[in-house]
Amino acid sequence: MIKSVYNYPVSTLLDIESGVVYAIPRYQREYTWSRVQWDALLDDLLDNELHYFLGSIICINQSQDALAVQELELVDGQQRMTTISILLAAIYDVFSKQPNLVMDQQMELYNLRHKLILKKMPNQPRLIPQVQNNNQQDYFSVLGQIGVLQDIETVANAGNRRVFKAFRHFLSRINLYLEHSDDPITRLQGLLEKVNTATLVKIEVASTSDAYTLFESLNNRGVPLTAIDLIKNKLLAVLESQDKGSIDKQYNRWKKVIDALGDDYAVQERFFRQYYNAFKPSLKQIVSVPVATKSNLIKIYEKLIARDAEGFLQTMIRMSEHYAQIVSYRAVPDQSKLSSLLLSLDRIQGTPAYLLLMVLFECKTDLKLQEVHLEQTVEFLISYFVRRNATDLPPTRDLTRIFMDVVESMMMLEGDEVVRHIQTRLKTESASDEQFEKSLKGPIYEDNKAVCRFVLCALEESRMTRETQVNLWALKGKQYVWTIEHIFPQGDNIPTSWVKMIANGDAELAEEYRQSYVHCLGNLTISGYNSTLGNKSFEDKKNRMDSQGRKVGYNNGLYLNESLIIQDSWSVRQIEVRTSQLVTEVMEKYPLTISTTVAQ
Repeated sequence: MIKSVYNYPVSTLLDIESGVVYAIPRYQREYTWSRVQWDALLDDLLDNELHYFLGSIICINQSQDALAVQELELVDGQQRMTTISILLAAIYDVFSKQPNLVMDQQMELYNLRHKLILKKMPNQPRLIPQVQNNNQQDYFSVLGQIGVLQDIETVANAGNRRVFKAFRHFLSRINLYLEHSDDPITRLQGLLEKVNTATLVKIEVASTSDAYTLFESLNNRGVPLTAIDLIKNKLLAVLESQDKGSIDKQYNRWKKVIDALGDDYAVQERFFRQYYNAFKPSLKQIVSVPVATKSNLIKIYEKLIARDAEGFLQTMIRMSEHYAQIVSYRAVPDQSKLSSLLLSLDRIQGTPAYLLLMVLFECKTDLKLQEVHLEQTVEFLISYFVRRNATDLPPTRDLTRIFMDVVESMMMLEGDEVVRHIQTRLKTESASDEQFEKSLKGPIYEDNKAVCRFVLCALEESRMTRETQVNLWALKGKQYVWTIEHIFPQGDNIPTSWVKMIANGDAELAEEYRQSYVHCLGNLTISGYNSTLGNKSFEDKKNRMDSQGRKVGYNNGLYLNESLIIQDSWSVRQIEVRTSQLVTEVMEKYPLTISTTVAQ
């Protein structure tokens, strides 16, 4: 719920008669602005008229005592507020060193001082930065260096960190701004007025979840906090309130979760959504929503943390380790088959099933599961998602519900029964063989490139021996070394040699064939070394070599190309025959077979 929204000048936000303190959550994102942003802020102030609009900030106001120091938790806009405060500190430093200040100027300096610290509590800074990378201590050291705070020690190497760099940069810019002025004090007062009259929209909300709701509609200059940032801040705040002085220890424990999940925010957010969805039967007594989504994630985790923060963190550490294994970030010791299967599930975009796997990994003992049960389940899931992603059946919107239902209905089963239940339940929600075959015979490359690549690579890998094995998923930069190649070119301008070969010189017929057949499985293969065979003739594509003498054409030793290198030409009939052959192989490789006995 929004408590208030007002557009305030900086001088009001930092009113010297108020007891307002802006506290950035201790383990919020560290101060990251650099020279580009520092100059942009100062130049905007200098180049525009008074009352320049700087953006917005979001604060959580949970104060109860109007007479006490009012601490606002600054959850968005912290980069901007920190920079403004550093700029004011630099102005104060230059101002205080000006000679012969008259009474009015001394009063202005006095007021500026109490924009940086409270008037009634001179040891209380108005802004309390987050602690990461020594931001808080460095900022306090800046205030100590200019004589605003007393008895502040500077941490080693502070001069090499961003807060002091920003302070020195602003000092340099201000001195340059005053360098050729006949009246530097008046010019400095003009700069201070620009800062004081600049405005910010201050939005006060009552809770973290209210703040997050706003982030998706506000477009501030800074990068808004994510749901994961806010979950972390809430958790660490509760844990520290229960164990004063433990913030470093608690942060390091939280970091285990993030390290396990990796740097990809999409993966982190998906983990937290899928955790609730996976374990909803046991969590709905604490917080009950139909399904965890991006928009209600904060609401869910605020309640889980409030119920038992310590237990929650322990669970997250353990579950994130499971998730790291599931998403193939970490190889499973002595379980190469399971690791390989999980990697294939990731490649076929089977992420909706991760919520099921989280439960199987976590409840393995209670469900009396052996490793072979997990392997059998993942094998089935791979087949399921090859078929689902080829046909789009069932629809994407139904997948989370399906897997949540599977989890809830299997928890009283054990061993083989668990696996058979999963297979039987998913088979009822899968495309039929007829639907699967129809999709495979259609323009599969156009409809789903990921499925197309997966099945072609899988067919090729199934024919590899130890001597002929190559990594078809190898990357060079962000591009696959081994790429999908259209035999009959896919480009709009069909080369003359292909018009002649495939349509006896009839350009209109060749275009009709292109639209009907070019993206079918039978017209696709794999070529290596990032080669671009493109619009070359069929003969060139067969025998092409790169500058290093490597075979990058169809004569590259792959099974998929064996039927191509013996052909002298390429026709629609050959595409149809090869499509039928490959479709049969794919369907045989990915059946939905219900196991009778899994473990021996």
